[in-house]
Amino acid sequence: MTRWLLSLICGLYMILAWSFARWTPAWQVPDEPAHYNYIRFIATTGRLPILRPGDYDQEYLGQIVSRGFPPELSIDPLRYEFHQPPLYYLLAAPVFIVFQGQLLPLRLFSASLGLLQILIAFAAIRRLFPEHPAWALGTAAVFAFLPQHVAMNSGVNNDALAEALILGIWVLLAEELRSHSPRRAWIGGTLLGAGFLTKTTVYPMALVVLTAVGARIRRDRAPRAEAMRRLMRWLLPALLLGGIWWARNLLTYGWPDFLGLQQHDRVVIGQPRTAEWIARYGLTATLDRFRAFTFQSFWGQFGWMGVVLEARWYLFFAWLTVLGLLGLAMHLGRERARSPLWGWPGLLLTLSLTLTAAAYIGYNLSFVQHQGRYLFPALLPIAVGFTIGWLEWLKRPAADGLAKACGLGILAQGLVGGIEGDLPVFPMALLLGTGMTAQMAARFPALRPILALTACLGAFALDLYLILRVIHPAFQ
Repeated sequence: MTRWLLSLICGLYMILAWSFARWTPAWQVPDEPAHYNYIRFIATTGRLPILRPGDYDQEYLGQIVSRGFPPELSIDPLRYEFHQPPLYYLLAAPVFIVFQGQLLPLRLFSASLGLLQILIAFAAIRRLFPEHPAWALGTAAVFAFLPQHVAMNSGVNNDALAEALILGIWVLLAEELRSHSPRRAWIGGTLLGAGFLTKTTVYPMALVVLTAVGARIRRDRAPRAEAMRRLMRWLLPALLLGGIWWARNLLTYGWPDFLGLQQHDRVVIGQPRTAEWIARYGLTATLDRFRAFTFQSFWGQFGWMGVVLEARWYLFFAWLTVLGLLGLAMHLGRERARSPLWGWPGLLLTLSLTLTAAAYIGYNLSFVQHQGRYLFPALLPIAVGFTIGWLEWLKRPAADGLAKACGLGILAQGLVGGIEGDLPVFPMALLLGTGMTAQMAARFPALRPILALTACLGAFALDLYLILRVIHPAFQ
């Protein structure tokens, strides 16, 4: 059943990814024109680009985005991603050449990496928590059906490859926690180095790797010489691969700009900065925007953050978030030391999420980039956390308590709506569906695979509705 459900999840994702790639208008994925120009530069010149002054024009960018990328405005001036590490663009360049620069094949190339993410995420959680196969399936489903994630994986950008490499590292770390293998360590170090050549969002995984390898060394009480050999098996290929890119940047942009980020900050003149935003709108308004945009654009705020969904859908996503977080807290409190989340797998996942969140907050201390998609490098801990939380409500007595709470909520909303003459149909239906699902799963465990299938089909239908009935028409 597990393999069948995973195959279904992958098949439904491929339909969604194709739909998003096909029906999202050209360039209406954040930063897609700049990523496309990077690929085009490599494919047409055979060289890596250099980020130079003039590659970012805030006024032109604002104009072309606000007008929906009309044909008379070229995307050629949008070159502000030229500082990015090159691996994704090198892999995409043959696709550009074969299909003569068509956008759809490049989007489908990224979407294929999204399919790889689903499979590797499943494998990672299956190895981290082998006694809980449902956790792995739920994690795969989140990767496949999270609307914003599907949208980003169906556009031209280097996030898809970066996330796939992060997940590959997690698979090997899960094996490392069981026992050390020199061969796996060399492969893991190579994946980490490939991540250094893909995007800086992979860099926090270096600390996760060091922590995991250190934990294994301590558990084995390995002698100092053996400990150094284990560390070098992970670090040597990563440093060698990353060093190629860092040396190139030092020669190009000068010391100490080995990542090219200082050059990026010098070039992106006019990009909204946090200090200026606070001075103009105030700290409270800035924090409120950060909260709202982060939440909305994690679940689904499309285009260049211009396609905002109806409030009912964010209510639905908020309800899923609350259920996931409360259920996870219940699981951690009830299981305590018995839950594998209290062991090294859970600690490492927490470390990954903390580092990614810290990097996101740190970035927003300088620039106004309130986009929840920047948390996707830590989607593995987020997805498994939500999955554990949601599943917790399908057990008794939690299911009974949830059903009673939903019933009281329906009654209260019905009374208020009756007095005001406007029944809140969607929230009441949401509570009714939640309570019934929890009760059915708790009382009839044999129905859980059917409920899981229904949930996958429902998520698929919602995503398909969003791209065909909301996102695509919004750009017309």
